[in-house]
Amino acid sequence: MNLLLIIIAPLLTALMVLLCRNKQQVKWVSLTGSLIQGALAFALYFAFRSETANGNSSQLLFEQKHILFSALNINFHLGVDGISVAMIMLTSLVVIAGVLVSWNIEKMTKEFYFLLVLLALGAYGFFISLDLFVLFFFLEVSVIPKYLLIGIWGSGKKEYAANKLALMLMGGSALILVGILGLYFTAGHSFDITTLSKTTIPAHIQHIIFPLLFAGFGVFTALFPLHTWVPDGHSSAPTAGSMFLAGISMKLGGYGCLRVATYLLPEGARQYADIIIILSAIAILYGAFATMMQKDLKYINAYSSVSHVGFSLLGIGMLTQTAITGALMQMVSHGLMTALFFAVIGMIYDRTHTRQVNEMGGLMRPLPFISTVFFIVGLCSLGLPGLSGFVAEMTVFVGSWENNDTFHRVATIAAAMSIVVTAVYILRAIGQTAMGPLKNEQFATLKDAAWNERLAAIILLAGILAIGIIPGWLNDLLRPAAEVIMNRVTGS
Repeated sequence: MNLLLIIIAPLLTALMVLLCRNKQQVKWVSLTGSLIQGALAFALYFAFRSETANGNSSQLLFEQKHILFSALNINFHLGVDGISVAMIMLTSLVVIAGVLVSWNIEKMTKEFYFLLVLLALGAYGFFISLDLFVLFFFLEVSVIPKYLLIGIWGSGKKEYAANKLALMLMGGSALILVGILGLYFTAGHSFDITTLSKTTIPAHIQHIIFPLLFAGFGVFTALFPLHTWVPDGHSSAPTAGSMFLAGISMKLGGYGCLRVATYLLPEGARQYADIIIILSAIAILYGAFATMMQKDLKYINAYSSVSHVGFSLLGIGMLTQTAITGALMQMVSHGLMTALFFAVIGMIYDRTHTRQVNEMGGLMRPLPFISTVFFIVGLCSLGLPGLSGFVAEMTVFVGSWENNDTFHRVATIAAAMSIVVTAVYILRAIGQTAMGPLKNEQFATLKDAAWNERLAAIILLAGILAIGIIPGWLNDLLRPAAEVIMNRVTGS
């Protein structure tokens, strides 16, 4: 399969959106383009599975390489493994759902959808790039749309949130750039990931470059204590913006921590693994307890995201194949779950004009579909068996427990304890929002989800159930790539 199609589809969609003459054309062009992107993502999955089933054991498939700037050895090098394919599928589902839930956007509709599609373009390009310079370029493509989406279409302290997000992400980008240049000048003037993976980089150099790259990507994935942009950014962003930020953008950071920092600098990963574990365990517990104090639904999901993303970073820090596989499954699970959570919160806010839990109650009666989805995604968040959250978190715990020393097992137990706290704030939020009598009689006439909102919810729910009920397909997709990374870390 030609991976250029994965980039061309959103690029053409963005250009066609700019050429549209009215709002209806913009919406339908955006939806059609996102559906084409979804079809390409799943076509890539089936093509990938077909290649592996036919005995193709190559680490990367569908590679293509085009020279961009020979003087600096910069190439447009593309390729995918199971991790890339999973992230591309995740991105496509969130893009489709984001377009659907934004159907009623009236303010600068063309510009809004253009920025959404541009975000998707950056994510797709990031996940298939095998050249660090190109990978960094696509990472930066996604920063400006986030800033504009919050600053123009956001709510609350949107200017403050947009500026804070942009400054912190640009700070993370600066660390990443320094780390990439450090790799370039110490490993034979190459940005190519496959070449760098075969280059022996001295341990003392890895000890310097690894924290730069991991911390830089960690800003994007809410690594404690670099997470402070998350609550403000998510709470102020429009619904689709929050879905993209939590569902996709935070996964860019986790992917970079694993694909770039851990894979290319295995000695650095071993050196700093304990620090990563400590910071991840703090993030998991801090995020959970901070969520208990929130009354705003968006802040609840934002702080909850800090906690849940901590499981991905914990799995990476544990440095076992099972834990890394679990970390990747958690990235996919959290992307679907948190995107759906923000979508439901947006549906509730559009109708009630409040996100304060104590101002709601009894919404199950006027909003049965929205409330039911709210129940399901909440149960996924607290790790109910049969949903994706349980599968992903259990895999992280099992992989973490494979380390039989006291430090790793105490960290595992501490992380697992957060599940109890998660159950408390999730069940409380659901109960106060959907159950009991109506607190406001005006809510009795609210209309339930429209066709576009139902379709968006069903798409994301399908992904959550597909992982929760039949997790083998995702495990089979991710595990070989996780094994490659672990072999690199252990020197096998």
